[in-house]
Amino acid sequence: MKAENERIIRTLPCWHTTELQIEPLEGGITNHNYLVTDGESRYVVRLGDDIPVHQIKRFNEIAAATAAHAAGLSPAIIHHETGVLVMDYIASKALTAEQVGERETLRQIVSLVKKCHTRLPDHLRGASVVFWVFHVIRDYAATLHEGKSSHTALLPGLLETAKMLQEAGGPFDIIFGHNDLLPANILDDGQRLWLIDWEYGGYNTPLFDLGGLASNNELDENLERFMLEEYFEAPVSDDLWVRYNAMKCASLLRETLWSMVSEIHSTIDFDYSIYTSENLARFNRSLAEFKHLKHS
Repeated sequence: MKAENERIIRTLPCWHTTELQIEPLEGGITNHNYLVTDGESRYVVRLGDDIPVHQIKRFNEIAAATAAHAAGLSPAIIHHETGVLVMDYIASKALTAEQVGERETLRQIVSLVKKCHTRLPDHLRGASVVFWVFHVIRDYAATLHEGKSSHTALLPGLLETAKMLQEAGGPFDIIFGHNDLLPANILDDGQRLWLIDWEYGGYNTPLFDLGGLASNNELDENLERFMLEEYFEAPVSDDLWVRYNAMKCASLLRETLWSMVSEIHSTIDFDYSIYTSENLARFNRSLAEFKHLKHS
């Protein structure tokens, strides 16, 4: 696989020299990523085709990433073709969950996310997609049932829970979301933050991104309320707090089912079973807290 990936990279028409230096990059659980040095310039190459079971469509990723660059959120795309995306390399480090939990960093992240929600659509061209988490959950459940997943017995209960969360999460505002706010998708170059990886970019509700940001980085309640106040520029009402927590649970449920689907479909060298167990435990804890909140 590595040799074939390097062959593909070397034959791309965007390079200025044949003396490329190609280094694999760590991370990426739906793609193979490489750092390519072309003379004095460096680029990131992502190799990955459409992934229908995860509703990943590369045309949408390219459109979202292009708009994100125009909105000042992401590095520029240099070249793309089927299964290949070449982007400017940003000398930076991915954030850790601990860094996301620092108030000043979290304030900057919220500002970045809000720009995604409000400015990116001004630059978006062509057909776009809706990333409606409750549809994604139902589709994942059907994929797991068809694939005879070892988690099939859990699906009826999880689908009933998703229906309850959808009812509790409304009414819904619509924005263009990133929809995958893992700490690894937020880069710090020492001067500013960047958002990368637009595979799941699409129209959604802002509380999904905010809930995902909190759940993926295990923010405590004080930081969650701080995040919501920064985003909405107002105190957190009881109604908003309930709707937000519903969408945070939905975010964790989607991540859990994503991992279950990856267990039976992905060819990436990654231990999805452990990831499933971790996310299922976090989902169950958040769901218990949400149910207590609803009845308090």
